[in-house]
Amino acid sequence: MIPVPGFEGRRIAVFGLGRSGLTAARALKAGGALPVLWDDSVSRRMQAEAEGFDVEDLTVADWSGFAALVLSPGAPLTHPKPHWTVDKARDAGVEIIGDIELFARALAALSEDERPRVVAITGTNGKSTTTALIGWVLKQAGLMVHVGGNIGIGVLALPAPAADAVYVIEVSSYQLDLTTSFAPDVAILTNISPDHLDRHGGMEGYVAAKARIFQAQGPDGVALIGVDESWGQGLAAKLNAVEVSTRIPSPVKGKGRVAAVYGIISIDGEIAADTRTARSLPGRHNAQNAAFAYAAARALGVSHDAAVEGLLSFPGLAHRMEEVGRLGRVRFINDSKATNADAARQALGSYERSFWIAGGRAKQGGIDDLEELFPRVVEAFLIGEAAGPFAARLGETPHRISGDMATAVQQAYEAAAATGRDEVVLLSPAAASFDQFPDFEARGEAFRAAVLGLGASPASAA
Repeated sequence: MIPVPGFEGRRIAVFGLGRSGLTAARALKAGGALPVLWDDSVSRRMQAEAEGFDVEDLTVADWSGFAALVLSPGAPLTHPKPHWTVDKARDAGVEIIGDIELFARALAALSEDERPRVVAITGTNGKSTTTALIGWVLKQAGLMVHVGGNIGIGVLALPAPAADAVYVIEVSSYQLDLTTSFAPDVAILTNISPDHLDRHGGMEGYVAAKARIFQAQGPDGVALIGVDESWGQGLAAKLNAVEVSTRIPSPVKGKGRVAAVYGIISIDGEIAADTRTARSLPGRHNAQNAAFAYAAARALGVSHDAAVEGLLSFPGLAHRMEEVGRLGRVRFINDSKATNADAARQALGSYERSFWIAGGRAKQGGIDDLEELFPRVVEAFLIGEAAGPFAARLGETPHRISGDMATAVQQAYEAAAATGRDEVVLLSPAAASFDQFPDFEARGEAFRAAVLGLGASPASAA
């Protein structure tokens, strides 16, 4: 745990007792604060009480006595309308912060020679893979590394700071909206495409939230921005950041550009690494993820050889382009983390042919933006609420409505095996999971279970 100082003896309102909220309360208490907790869920309130926390109905509390509101990233700060705790905090002149800001303040309270280094990653897609990849590369290079945030362990539940440690933190736009002083040594924005627009009041608000990862960086901070999209290009130019692209085969020297083209990473036009043999990094998007990881590792002093070795040995991230098994000549790829069309694009574009399992709770725009990749789909197998709309959008592309995961896996395998060729059954839903599953992890595990239920050999044994 990372104790949070600066609030000793002061009452701090904490709303939302999921992973980040309860962890923040523990860290505040460890730092000497007096957290006052509330959640709409009775079971979560009971858990907090069982841990000995002060649970108080914040709807009727005296907000003038609070030093801050620690808000769950799941509660809206501005749109579609501010959460009721936000209104109460603002009326009382109480600052509103989140767990990433508490983490930043805990580190800022340390002396310079005690302070660890921080790599922070955000973006619409690719941030979890990039986070895991950077953590892996740094660990393989012998550094003390703690990985968490929006991936895995809540940031304040990570081990206490040590001067020689590196924190590799995934941060969401919701978390960044609640920061003011977060200043990572290396800040990465993988890419930007429309997502969560209802929570940010549109694209401008969403981009502004993502850009907050750079807001407090000093002159020694390293900013890396993906520039395959126009929004990233604009931010990179504005911030004079290092550009990372998969579309610039020969960057002009001196412009601070990193290119990842066909698995070849180059820096300012000079070839730096070849990741084409990295089994767990297929596709253009993973080449870009590797470029971010290489640049971040080098910025932290990792040698070229150690950085490349780490990239090539990366085992991959669960639920993201993860090979889960093989049966005969059919491979099964779990890309359950592709919860929107832009994420699914990366997977579909990585295979010349695929038997595509898609569907769930559709995001805005559905699969409209994937039309150019439909010719790569041999047949689609549709599940969940989006099955009907996706079927209509696919048009002449072969498809069938499977309904549930087990049926889709069975049908996709039978169709793939019937070709007598090496084929790929790809789960890349392009939709949220919440219609049939609690989260994308559960959806991915249901896919894995269905695949193994067919008699497929697990990937590790394949």
